[in-house]
Amino acid sequence: MALVISDDCISCGTCEGTCPVGAVSQGDGKYQIDPDTCVECGACAENCPVDAIGQ
Repeated sequence: MALVISDDCISCGTCEGTCPVGAVSQGDGKYQIDPDTCVECGACAENCPVDAIGQ
């Protein structure tokens, strides 16, 4: 199961820059993770300043 970004996202863009497979992109009001591309490495979650990324 791919990681997801919660509504706690502040749209800082940190997650997009840390994803090694390009699964993160700007969505409507918050960033989103493409479940078909995500490899669940956790790089985005480790770098999120508001802990908005999880299972």
